[in-house]
Amino acid sequence: MRILITGISGFIGGSLGRYAAAAGHVVMGAGRSREAGKHWPGLYTGLVDPRDLSDLIRDFLPDVLVQAAGPASVSASLEDPLKDFSGSVQTGAEFLDAVRRSGRDPLVILLSSAAVYGNPASFPVAEEVSLQPISPYGFHKVASELLAREYSACFGLKTMICRFFSVFGPAQRRLLVWELYQQLAGPEKTAWLAGTGNETRDFLYIEDLAVALLGLIENSPEATRECLIVNVASGTETSVLTLAETLRELVAPEKQISCRGNLRKNDPLRWWADISRLQTLVPSWQPRPLRDALKLCVANWRHADSLSLQHGS
Repeated sequence: MRILITGISGFIGGSLGRYAAAAGHVVMGAGRSREAGKHWPGLYTGLVDPRDLSDLIRDFLPDVLVQAAGPASVSASLEDPLKDFSGSVQTGAEFLDAVRRSGRDPLVILLSSAAVYGNPASFPVAEEVSLQPISPYGFHKVASELLAREYSACFGLKTMICRFFSVFGPAQRRLLVWELYQQLAGPEKTAWLAGTGNETRDFLYIEDLAVALLGLIENSPEATRECLIVNVASGTETSVLTLAETLRELVAPEKQISCRGNLRKNDPLRWWADISRLQTLVPSWQPRPLRDALKLCVANWRHADSLSLQHGS
């Protein structure tokens, strides 16, 4: 299969591309950083102008296009909502129109987020519920999804929207899991959680996400011309405190975990995905237990720390 991925400089785009290339697919990565191509296992083109993407599509002839470019931070969207809009909605519109202008007919996958749900009224949350975003990031994901539906309905593009929940992995050097690891691996006696610890998330390891996404690609029905929407998550609700305690067992069992008790109105209190649609489309898929996934991250980060110390000495 020939797969074109935009945003391969990012965590999800890069991780997905490396996994797909290792699985034997022909992968073309497009990104803004010229440096990313040095560590990319497949074909690479840097700094592609969205207006030129249609030429790249005609040259590479992908079976699948994955739009993984764009911002990925709720807090950054609150600080600069216009920048988030440009990077998310405007970039998504240029991507979809490039596909239209290319004259080709690949499967187009838009990576979205559970942020479109806001604070759901019931759980697990299914794809059909009313969308109630509570951050600029979430609103812009809703707008991007609407664009995908537009290009499917008006121009016949085969589109699929994948709503990711809380994805983590070794290459993600930011957000909750990484920040907790740094605290636990550091000299401090206490690791702090910003909230109450009772907030819940649906955590999914990046490699399990890649397997699920490739399974969706291989099993996508013709109904994708009507814009198929799929939750991609573990289907398990885990409190932030439970995550922290599990990570502590792996890194520093002697340390304490404390909660500052701060609640941010733009962060959801609970996330828990209904993944029945994903399981129907990819029945063989099964995410690994959270502890096993965290163990892989810790081993990878410790190895990287060890190499860094050796290099420094």
